[in-house]
Amino acid sequence: MTSTPPTEVIFIGGRSGVGKSTVAAEASRVLAAHGIRHAVIEGDNLDQAYPEPWREGIALAERNLAAMWGAYRALGYHRLLFTNTVSITQVEGLSAALGGEVRAHSVLLTSTDATAANRLARREWGPSLDEHIDRSGRAAAQLDAVTVDIRISTDGRAPDGIAREMLGGAGWLAQGGSQ
Repeated sequence: MTSTPPTEVIFIGGRSGVGKSTVAAEASRVLAAHGIRHAVIEGDNLDQAYPEPWREGIALAERNLAAMWGAYRALGYHRLLFTNTVSITQVEGLSAALGGEVRAHSVLLTSTDATAANRLARREWGPSLDEHIDRSGRAAAQLDAVTVDIRISTDGRAPDGIAREMLGGAGWLAQGGSQ
């Protein structure tokens, strides 16, 4: 009888413009190069709707995560990189949505206001840029107070180094082989 391995998840959080999606993409590339089977889910898309479901007390992100992860699990995946600004504040609820035994690591990516604003200016413009910069600063202040497993500054660093530090800290990159 083959036992099902527990779900292993890295919840990647941080302010807008910190590099969550970029680091997750790079971590995925590193894992693939090591032959480590995994999935990546961008959490921001799980409850992007108007009116906002969370304002009505609807846990749509958790429901959609459960459905998506169930499909991945049915295909044999047990490792997940999950990005969302506030995911590190919702580890318990998101882990419950994954079902079964879950081994979670929370990672907070940090940056200075200037770094975040520079990165946001590459993808936003006009009033939207100003809103994102303001929201990013507020999020950074709130997230800085959260206790996490791993905290990594992204200022002046290449995504590869950040991804490797994160994966190593979570124990996903074993010495000498694939997993």
